[in-house]
Amino acid sequence: TLTREEVFYCHRGRHPVLMHLKTGFKKDGSITSQHLRTALDGGAYGSYGVASTYYTGALQTTTYEIPNYWFEGARAFTNKPPCGPKRGHGTPQPRFAFEVHLDKAAHKLGIDPAELRLRNLHSDGALTANWLQLGSIGLGECIHAVVDGSGWNERYGNLPEGRGLGIACGAYLCGAGLPIYWNHMPQSGVQLKVDRSGCVAVFCGEIEIGQGSDSVLAAIVAEVLGIELPNIRLCVADTDLSPVDLGSYSSRVTMMVGHAALQAAERAREKISEAVSAHLEVPIADLVFAEGRVFPASKPDSGMQFNEAIVVTEARFGTLGFTGSYIPPRGPGRFRGSGVGPSPTYSYSAAVVEVEVDQETGIYDITHVWMAHDIGRSINPVLALGQIEGSIYMGLGEAVMEEHVFRRLPKKLSSALVHKMPSMLEYKSLGFHDMPKVKSYLIKSNDDRAPLGAKEVGQGPLLPIMPAVANAIYDAVGVRVDQVPIHPDLVLKGLRQKENGRESRVGPNNFPDIDYGPPLTVLTPAQGGDGRANDDPKHKKGLRSASGTMKERDEALKEGRSASLTTS
Repeated sequence: TLTREEVFYCHRGRHPVLMHLKTGFKKDGSITSQHLRTALDGGAYGSYGVASTYYTGALQTTTYEIPNYWFEGARAFTNKPPCGPKRGHGTPQPRFAFEVHLDKAAHKLGIDPAELRLRNLHSDGALTANWLQLGSIGLGECIHAVVDGSGWNERYGNLPEGRGLGIACGAYLCGAGLPIYWNHMPQSGVQLKVDRSGCVAVFCGEIEIGQGSDSVLAAIVAEVLGIELPNIRLCVADTDLSPVDLGSYSSRVTMMVGHAALQAAERAREKISEAVSAHLEVPIADLVFAEGRVFPASKPDSGMQFNEAIVVTEARFGTLGFTGSYIPPRGPGRFRGSGVGPSPTYSYSAAVVEVEVDQETGIYDITHVWMAHDIGRSINPVLALGQIEGSIYMGLGEAVMEEHVFRRLPKKLSSALVHKMPSMLEYKSLGFHDMPKVKSYLIKSNDDRAPLGAKEVGQGPLLPIMPAVANAIYDAVGVRVDQVPIHPDLVLKGLRQKENGRESRVGPNNFPDIDYGPPLTVLTPAQGGDGRANDDPKHKKGLRSASGTMKERDEALKEGRSASLTTS
């Protein structure tokens, strides 16, 4: 059993990231360009550091339209515990920077912060400057929901001194489009065994870690076949029995397992429909699967029970088994690093946070949070709301108190940095009394790239929380704290600077001079680019293309070599 201190050393916590952001705006608030530089403290080992570095820049373009984009990122090895993926993998840090940055721009331009965001939204199906293919975008509806719910238009900038509102938004993957290890095989597979009793056994490698993926898998199969959940039997996370699923990461399970389950269930329904159609002498197109029955829409009182339909089907075709699988569409980017960021579609979130600040001490309370999330279609609304509230809780912890503080050992012992206070008494997380009132909104959008329209909800709602807190503190007392956690002493420092006529900003004051090496130049879609870098090398054989990206599946199949289809 690990001690708490050993847990702190062994875990893969979120990367500390120093960021420098420069954005161009027109007078009307339209974004024209952005240059983002990031420097990650990776700790002692690599972990997923390369992907984490790319993620600090890759998704920056998915929330708002940025016609021209320049990203530079680097990760340093340091004598600290290693860092790696954590909820939101690499994106909460630049999202904090960008959303606070937008708040500053809104005040500089004299535009309401909510309105500034609305003016820069993507349209559905847009292609970003860094070649990410977007799907449905419900961010506008999310912003309107939290603005209306919080009374933003009436209350923002008009609350008594010491009270304030802050707004922020975010976007996240619905599953990483590139598999965790490069191959051209399905990322998720589902097998169905349809029984004469009317029960359906579902075999899948997906892993339930509390996010509700089991219920999503069962619900999709039940919905397509028109049966109740008690008639579904799950066999999951058993590598001896179930087909491959690549795991519970990148908010991918609903999207990818959902598509595989949908395909398997539709194949089952198609075969059952063929048998029942012949048996009842009705057109296949007229058959309805609902309430545990299969019946013609024109004569709903006729038809048969689902278990009877299985008997008819098995008598005609033999033992029934069906499979489904899912390979995500490739993103259009073909330059080195373009494998980080593509997703079948993206979810969107907006949050308004209300704070109350004690100007004598800098101590502040978060009194209310309004959160809206574009979920596409919610398959399990109760669990979806739970995911949103869990993201709010986690985001507030990161914004207010959760922090790794290090101390250096005496030189005669080691030059290593160790945790200053390695216990849960000093590493604070929110208690019940710290949680504010929360109002959550599930925003529906019609996304045909998602199974039954369902998008992710496991990570996206975290992203707006930290910057919304920082922006709310500024509205309350006019102090900018450009780092997290936002400790009360930092707020107090800003207040003292304000009293003394100095800039009321607290945070990093400079960015290191880093040699990022020669940049890749990729023309944007608007510039007539094709998704490749200007100096893209020629084709070569193997799984990896000459440009460093994974080859197209059809191209790899034509080579007639198994080595072109997978990594060993």
